[in-house]
Amino acid sequence: MRILLWHGYLLGGTGSNVYTRQLAREWARAGHDVVVFSQEQHPGAYALGGATTVRPDVGGLLPVFVLDRYPGYDVKLVQDCTADELRRWVQANAAAVVEHLPADLVFCNHVLLGGPVGAATGARFAVKAHGSELEYSLRGRPALSAWGRECLERAAATFVGSAHIRQVLEEVCGHVHDVHEVPPGVDVDEWVPAARAAALADLLDEARRDPPNPGCADERLPDEDNAERLQGFLAGDAPTVVYFGKLIRNKGVHVLLEALHDLDARAVIVGFGDYRDELEAIAGDRVLFTGPLEHRHLVHLLAFADACVVPSVFPEAFGMVAAEAAATGCLPLVARHSGLAEIAAGVAEEYPPGQRQLASFATGDAADLRAKLDELLTLSPGDRDLLRAAARRAVERRWSWASVANRLLRLSLPA
Repeated sequence: MRILLWHGYLLGGTGSNVYTRQLAREWARAGHDVVVFSQEQHPGAYALGGATTVRPDVGGLLPVFVLDRYPGYDVKLVQDCTADELRRWVQANAAAVVEHLPADLVFCNHVLLGGPVGAATGARFAVKAHGSELEYSLRGRPALSAWGRECLERAAATFVGSAHIRQVLEEVCGHVHDVHEVPPGVDVDEWVPAARAAALADLLDEARRDPPNPGCADERLPDEDNAERLQGFLAGDAPTVVYFGKLIRNKGVHVLLEALHDLDARAVIVGFGDYRDELEAIAGDRVLFTGPLEHRHLVHLLAFADACVVPSVFPEAFGMVAAEAAATGCLPLVARHSGLAEIAAGVAEEYPPGQRQLASFATGDAADLRAKLDELLTLSPGDRDLLRAAARRAVERRWSWASVANRLLRLSLPA
């Protein structure tokens, strides 16, 4: 089967980027002919299972939902672009896709601008709605919402990652036909448990392979000298907490840093964003910021760590980072709202009844987070091992990429 997979951004770092590359790899591994369209300048850095890659010429404009630095692009919020800018950007992407038709399916990410790109190809297309475009760009902007709804009405299928995002889509775009709830997946062969000493050794090996980043000048690369910094910081047996994601206020990292006060634990904060300087200013000496890390680092860091906290104070489509952590046996502890609450419920269902409360905490409540972390980090070795196995089991049963990719394809094509 020939599948054209469109994504308007990169293939590393954030949720929809990772979603795209994982989906491409899974479909290609299954024997399908997959072409990935993105703005990734170095697609060879990612394992795509043999999928072909194309970088459409978009004339230097990059419409986004959250402002970030993308070297070489004129970066503007979708809502700040003119109608003509958006029209030309959609046409440029659609033209690149059309060059690779015919295909059995064009699969597009984001209601905007993936919906318009898919519709403009004239081919059978499906759309994956992510939370970012709905919450940051479409909500409260009737013209954009109407455009999104118009395109989704022409789609063969629309996918959401959680019941929460289904509700948000309804609120923002109105009723849309053929909406299917398919959570994102986790590569259970990549995210695996490991012995603590081996995980640390492998993490340090990966960090030594990092490209140079003098003075940490490139925020999208790991910090300079991470191997040495991690080796010193992670020495000994102190309990270890990890956060990984963007460093923006909505992600709630400040809540985690407050919760860590008076807690016998150290924390590794992974990611980049315009809130980093402020976070570093309020962090104590038992907190290490690493800059962004890729999956090759994170699979080992999470296997080493005791807990992974997802403290977002803004709605999330799906708690991908929590699911990935759980697959390694690192205990996820998430804010209890939106798509994160669904992850917490799936993990908690596998926990013993007396410990199900340890999968989540009250949103924005540093005291509740501190109490839950204290309970998690002081479990007996036997209880901790039971919870680690239960967290892994939750992922295997609910969120493997193979099952996700198969279901997306089945629901996108004629019966």
